[in-house]
Amino acid sequence: MLVAAAVCPCPPLLIPEVAAGAAAELDAARAACTDALGTLAAARPDRLVVVGPVDGAGSETYPEGTRGSFRGFGVDLDVRLGRDAGTHPEQRLPYSLAVAARLLERAGWSAVPVEGLGVGDRITPERCARIGRGIGARSERVALLVMGDASACRTLKAPGYLDERAAPFDAEVGRALGTADLAALATLDTGLARELKASGRAPWQVLAGAAEGADLGGSLLYEDAPYGVGYIVAGWS
Repeated sequence: MLVAAAVCPCPPLLIPEVAAGAAAELDAARAACTDALGTLAAARPDRLVVVGPVDGAGSETYPEGTRGSFRGFGVDLDVRLGRDAGTHPEQRLPYSLAVAARLLERAGWSAVPVEGLGVGDRITPERCARIGRGIGARSERVALLVMGDASACRTLKAPGYLDERAAPFDAEVGRALGTADLAALATLDTGLARELKASGRAPWQVLAGAAEGADLGGSLLYEDAPYGVGYIVAGWS
């Protein structure tokens, strides 16, 4: 049973050690993420599932203790998912889940077991819904931490350059996440999301599937486009 959810963006720049001199520019987003994680803790879940985007058309699970690193961004910083010491050296967290792991570490999250789930950027909405329903059908109290960015095409200097469709797309996603509109999330245009480089599309649709029948309300905590990329933070409870 899904009892709460938090939605956060997943740029490595969200980690102050990675952002370095530019760290202050995302302080508001970090504060919102902390508030969203507080929503999860307040729900007293039995388990936390962290969902984030990966490349491909499939999904992959990451047990508690799986390690990740920001060394690829020039920072000597390693993380692990949850409190387990980890016995999974063959697996490494994708960057989206590594960001989540660091957010959880900074928030002092250690109350319940944590597991990770990567969903491919080409996975179908139907499969996202099935995955989400499977999470929502568990007998234990489950909270979701859902990682993903909105469009990367909000300005001329954005990673995807300027696309006039980006701002309306992000506005609708922000509205849907802020109001827990499951139908709107489930029917997001997959092709448009890919063209706008919105990495959160599949994780958001997993959330929509998991929340079916859960009667959760949403609250939009942050919405902006630093560096031309849409970042949205929301809490559901």
